[in-house]
Amino acid sequence: MGCCVSTSSRSTCSSGSNGDMATPTCLEIGFCAKKRARRTFSDHVISLHHLSSLPSRIFTNGKSRGSCIFTQQGRKGINQDAMVVWEDFMSEDMIFCGVFDGHGPQGHLVARKVRDTLPVKLLSFLHSYESKRNGSAKACLKRNMKSDGGDNEKDISSEDKLNSTWKEAFMKAYKAMDKELSSHPKLDCFCSGSTSVTIVKQGSNLFMGYIGDSRAIMGSKDSNDSMVAIQLTVDLKPDLPREAERIKQCKGRVFALQDEPEVSRVWLPFDDAPGLAMARAFGDFCLKEYGVISIPEFSHRLLTDRDQFIVLASDGVWDVLSNEEVVEIVSSAPTRSSAARILVNSAAREWKLKYPTSKMDDCAVVCLFLDGKMDSESDYEEQCFSSATIQSNHSGNPIESDDGQKSEPSLQRNFTVRSSEENEINGAVSVDVEDGTAPADDQNWLGLEGVTRVNSLVQLPRFSEERSKSNS
Repeated sequence: MGCCVSTSSRSTCSSGSNGDMATPTCLEIGFCAKKRARRTFSDHVISLHHLSSLPSRIFTNGKSRGSCIFTQQGRKGINQDAMVVWEDFMSEDMIFCGVFDGHGPQGHLVARKVRDTLPVKLLSFLHSYESKRNGSAKACLKRNMKSDGGDNEKDISSEDKLNSTWKEAFMKAYKAMDKELSSHPKLDCFCSGSTSVTIVKQGSNLFMGYIGDSRAIMGSKDSNDSMVAIQLTVDLKPDLPREAERIKQCKGRVFALQDEPEVSRVWLPFDDAPGLAMARAFGDFCLKEYGVISIPEFSHRLLTDRDQFIVLASDGVWDVLSNEEVVEIVSSAPTRSSAARILVNSAAREWKLKYPTSKMDDCAVVCLFLDGKMDSESDYEEQCFSSATIQSNHSGNPIESDDGQKSEPSLQRNFTVRSSEENEINGAVSVDVEDGTAPADDQNWLGLEGVTRVNSLVQLPRFSEERSKSNS
């Protein structure tokens, strides 16, 4: 496979729900004793420099063994949504999925940075825990969640420990991610940020960590074999009482504008800016002292045979489609590999019908089918994608291009921030997606023109322009 790496080793556990391996009560990170050669974690880290080369990881429109993903640019400028599916994440029964919705002048770069870096940080913390737990990582304890009555207390303790370990890993990974953004030398996250909804499926275990207003739901069958929608995450917006209370205690302000009374926003104590429409996010460091945090909500769920698929999507989908409508659209798609694309197309139609005078938001969707199966039809090869495309740069590594041209991606028009005055130039912010370096040619970011339904930000703080000038 060249530089392609999988940190997996096959499990010998018997089958469990959804056709997966039986659920272990320990972290199976690929360190089970095997006769065949194994990659070390340091080998894996070196290979992660070439993330785009991993065959088990997809981050642009397409499909994998058990999932499909699709994103489409809205009418606000460059697509600020990002997504990823990473199969064989740490073992062959484990898969990582994430959707990230950027906002602000460099929101698309923040979202892509988080997409590439957050899973690696999660992997690193889990490996560190497993190494300490197993000493020299010579063995991996495996135990079914099912047991005899005499072992109930032991099983409950093991399940609590498993839950605690994953929660700690998500917390540390999110904290490290935000810290890296805060000190990034070439990516200004002062007034830019991103949501994050991430899940890890390991056997019948589902672990979730999330911030912002991107959402995950599950399609499941009820006792009558009818499809029902189960919301897995909570939209962490400022109108939630606990979120609003924290922000106010930190001297931040929470209120809605008169022309959009249903949208609560976070404001600086001394300026009617930036008006962030979420209570938790990566980046947005202008608000981190005033109650906006990057600490994720964490939850753990045991999957059953009735659970069919999971959908992760940015708010461009949830603004116009209900959970039930999304489950209906995905479950009725003619092929599984087309489900994400059809869902995005349905959202685009709803935007035109419900908000004809507003600019459609970006949409990103991940559909994960829990039985791990996909249809065999290769209909994706005949489709015309309207968003990011894969190209190759001079080094042969694929890069993303939002305009379909053979050039380095750069920030052009962005309509996430609305200014109360005329459009102002806030400095050149053309940045390479992979390493954050700025090309020689200058591109200017401009404020919003026209009308949109809901922007993640309203306007930049007055001091942000001075800060930008001082850094240039």
